[in-house]
Amino acid sequence: MRWQVDLTRISKLAVLLASASLAACADHSIVHQGRARPAVASAPRALPSSESFRMCRARLDAAQVRYTPLPNEDKGGGCHIIDAVKLMDIGTPTANLGAMTCPLAATFAGWARYAVRPAARLYLGSEVVRIETFGTYACRDVRGTGGTIAGKRSEHAHANAVDVSAFVLADGRRVSVLGDWRADGQTAQFLRVIHQSACKRFPTVLSPNYNEAHRDHFHFDMGGKGGYCR
Repeated sequence: MRWQVDLTRISKLAVLLASASLAACADHSIVHQGRARPAVASAPRALPSSESFRMCRARLDAAQVRYTPLPNEDKGGGCHIIDAVKLMDIGTPTANLGAMTCPLAATFAGWARYAVRPAARLYLGSEVVRIETFGTYACRDVRGTGGTIAGKRSEHAHANAVDVSAFVLADGRRVSVLGDWRADGQTAQFLRVIHQSACKRFPTVLSPNYNEAHRDHFHFDMGGKGGYCR
């Protein structure tokens, strides 16, 4: 009889232990499910690392130009950003600069420093305190006389072009391609001098003399075989 009682007690104890064990598992499951899952970080896009890009960055560093390297991106539709930077400080505040291929950025910074600023002092008697642009990267086709040329991507579609529209001087004057290219006097002379300087630096330079689509800006790009100055 005592043996049967002991068996009964043992059975009850086993049931209690099993219940406690299940409860512990259940509690652990609840805590685990309620715990916030760690965020899975998306893989960062790789920065360009080609030898030509490293050499171009060294050129910017030597010129004490501040910039930020940008990741390579395939935008689709024949548009992409490869070996590009964003200029942060070239010595003269410049509006609307986005992604630029490194060679374009280095050439533009040199043109602003060694052509635009000295020419303003010489011909206009004042310092350039701001360069205005219409931007750099744009996924679009070439703009011809009658509009865009379908199927022919602009160098802007590769972040390889910049459109310059105007210059603000320390004395408050604003010299624009639209308003002063065909004017008389020193402002027109200034624009022609920096245009000719650009032709010696950029492979392709377009001005209002090229077509109506460029009546209000200079277009500079690093495409083509060079020597195209209009």
